[in-house]
Amino acid sequence: MESMIISSSSLSSITPISSLPTSRCFSKFHFTQPITRNSMSRRLLVSCNAAQSPEKLKETKLWGGRFEESVTDVVERFTESISFDKQLYKQDIQGSRAHASMLAKQGLMTESDKDSILQGLIQIEKQIEDGEFVWRTDREDVHMNIEATLTDLIGEPAKKLHTARSRNDQVCTDFRLWCRDAIDAICYRINLLQVELVKLAAANSDIIVPGYTHLQRAQPVLLPHLLLSYVEQLDRDYGRLKDCRSRLNYCPLGACALAGTGLPIDRFMTAELLGFAAPMSNSIDAVSDRDFVLEFLSANSILAIHLSRLGEEWVLWASEEFGFLTPSDSVSTGSSIMPQKKNPDPMELVRGKSARVVGDLVTLLVLCKGLPQAYNRDLQEDKEPSFDSVKTILAMLEVTEEFTRNITFNQERIKKSLPAGHLDATTLADYLVKKGIPFRTSHDIVGRAVAFSLTKSCQLQDLTLDELRSIDGVFDEDVYEYLGVENSIKNFSSFGSTGAECVASQLRNWMLKLEINNQ
Repeated sequence: MESMIISSSSLSSITPISSLPTSRCFSKFHFTQPITRNSMSRRLLVSCNAAQSPEKLKETKLWGGRFEESVTDVVERFTESISFDKQLYKQDIQGSRAHASMLAKQGLMTESDKDSILQGLIQIEKQIEDGEFVWRTDREDVHMNIEATLTDLIGEPAKKLHTARSRNDQVCTDFRLWCRDAIDAICYRINLLQVELVKLAAANSDIIVPGYTHLQRAQPVLLPHLLLSYVEQLDRDYGRLKDCRSRLNYCPLGACALAGTGLPIDRFMTAELLGFAAPMSNSIDAVSDRDFVLEFLSANSILAIHLSRLGEEWVLWASEEFGFLTPSDSVSTGSSIMPQKKNPDPMELVRGKSARVVGDLVTLLVLCKGLPQAYNRDLQEDKEPSFDSVKTILAMLEVTEEFTRNITFNQERIKKSLPAGHLDATTLADYLVKKGIPFRTSHDIVGRAVAFSLTKSCQLQDLTLDELRSIDGVFDEDVYEYLGVENSIKNFSSFGSTGAECVASQLRNWMLKLEINNQ
């Protein structure tokens, strides 16, 4: 690595040391002036201030009537949220359209004013989507940016739009609308991944693999049975998100700052226009609680854990030690130093990024735990973790779906692995139970049979009938119908088990539910 220079004007201005004249050096860095802790701190502050300085043009705040001084640049930079909450612009405009329509119907503004507002909002939305809208930090947040721009466009009618609402209920409405849209997007992605897993299961319906507990070989299972276990988990994730969606689908708009309003508004109309089930029934609760976000991020976290576990399994299976699956080159990466390497990096990152999603939830839990009623500015900090959680989980779902489409199972390697581990031992115990032997006694007998086979370095199915009878006389010729992984699979029959008929039924049900035959 080349030595670098940190100049006195800016820490971001760095050039190779080899291009500079010889002067005072410190370690691997060359400084144009001696560096002390205080001078370095000053430079950091100068650099940060220069990078974050707000626009030169400032205007009087829409809330600034009782203030004699404007806020300082430091406070403005620290309190602004437009840098991230501009993501809510669609929902903010959607809420304003509904609010204006309700105000006009209730006689709180004229139809002409309403039409001007709606037309202005259309223009603003187009400007934003065309990349022509100027987001200003001195206008603080997405709400004030849109409202101030609307005032610039249409004048006095825009000043009526904030009648009977506060930024407190406005942001809650925007955020609930955004969460609703995000849940729909995540559920769509879950469905796509489920489809790919079911297709993969159907394409490998006869493969038997070792099942593991404690990461030790336990019993044989059909590969589709294992794959469908993830489909089941994803389905519960889907259900949790849909349940969360139905609980958050209530409208805060009209709750105002916390106490509601004395103006004759129609909150039921606003809720209906925005597709909510109803208005929230308590105005304090409407603006103060973020349990809907906590529930959403909790559901995301559980989903992330499921994806992480799938990722972990496939990373293990792609290793030389297992060798059960091979990802295609299109979803693998190599090593910068070891030319032979082929790494399942996407699934490693799925495993890793689950930590971000869980961390986003923890951030929100800690944020909310000590807040008194009603609204507190702390709640501005709920957006970035939520945006990150959704962005991350959508990416995890998408890449897992892509990986699922691009793997093959190594049937020969899997088949060669099956004899190890006495996977049919529990099936042999079931055989003895059917002979009338209590299970605990059966367990002991089979344990001794396994120990005997270990002394002979063979499998249970390789023991002769005489050798089995030397362990216990209950064994008969029909015992060989229970030994070996294929026979074990044939003997599973309980509902939901890995028996061939049970798994075929599960597969049919999922193909029907996901409409795979119609795709």
